[in-house]
Amino acid sequence: MGLTASEYKNIRDELLASETPFFLFHDDPDGLTSFLLLKRFIGKGRGMMVKAEPNVNDRFLAAVKSNKPDTVFVLDVALMQQSFVDTIKSHTFGVKNIVWIDHHQPVSLNGVQYFNPRIHSPKNNPPASYLCYKTVAAERKEDLWLAMIGIVSDWHMPEFAEEYIKEYPDLLPKRMTAEEALFTTPLGKLGRILSFMLKGPTSEAHACIRALEKIKDPHEILERTTGPGKFIHNKFKAINNEYEKLLVAAKEAANASSDKKFLIYTYKSQQSFSGDLANELLFLYPDRILVVGRERQEAYMLSFRARNVPVLPGLKKALVGIDGYGGGHENACGGSVNKNDFEKFVEQFKAQF
Repeated sequence: MGLTASEYKNIRDELLASETPFFLFHDDPDGLTSFLLLKRFIGKGRGMMVKAEPNVNDRFLAAVKSNKPDTVFVLDVALMQQSFVDTIKSHTFGVKNIVWIDHHQPVSLNGVQYFNPRIHSPKNNPPASYLCYKTVAAERKEDLWLAMIGIVSDWHMPEFAEEYIKEYPDLLPKRMTAEEALFTTPLGKLGRILSFMLKGPTSEAHACIRALEKIKDPHEILERTTGPGKFIHNKFKAINNEYEKLLVAAKEAANASSDKKFLIYTYKSQQSFSGDLANELLFLYPDRILVVGRERQEAYMLSFRARNVPVLPGLKKALVGIDGYGGGHENACGGSVNKNDFEKFVEQFKAQF
């Protein structure tokens, strides 16, 4: 499972050869831990989150230019535009290499070293944090705790889970499904902490990332035994209070609804909780097809989940004639739909199942 030995070696070689690496990573625990695993391995580099839309495009040109990297590493981001690649590899920017590590639907671009396990098999789909840990594990076994947060947060339980259980039995007492671990163990709580610390103003998120870089043991965060651990936990606590209120409202809506096949839940918030809510609601209501959306200006930002049926094909068909977009994994994906088209979209989406 994962990449080949030669592919892992190629990534390591690119990391070690880079003098000024720059990392673009998805703003979730999988993307964040992928970035930190690689940065801790080489001991240098700067990073930037890819927020809102998982697409590396021309909006990141200014950041690349100001950081003057020789290599750009793109981690856990589903899309990248050819215009971005062509521009940053031009003489003006001077970027020698682009290394893209991902596990979403494979794509093809020129001028990119692309590492995606789904190229080998569609069902070969471990998270980016798994791929990054396998890349550096021989030299960075001490970062297993960090890797497991990202991997399990992306609903995957790796073959080396027993190593973690042996070292941190209080955080994961036994081997279980990733879903069980996420919602019933302290390891799962760590995943939520990392997810929530990235929310809010970008400056606050980056402050939390800098604090996380100083953490050597996960108990520093859970038990607030160090300054960086307290800083991260305090940010989590503030965000989590709002999340818990939304979760209560979502459960009330689910229990009151006569529709036991679908759960359509929308909310208003300054923070984006759609993916977090969709994941926990899927754990609580495993037989339902979930659509969770946040009102944002003129659109709903949506997360889709289902356990027993693939939602991505239905999403694609439901978007026909709709002002919106969507993509992602077969059973977990995201998108956006204009408010004016939302009722029609929901009707078309339900008709696919």
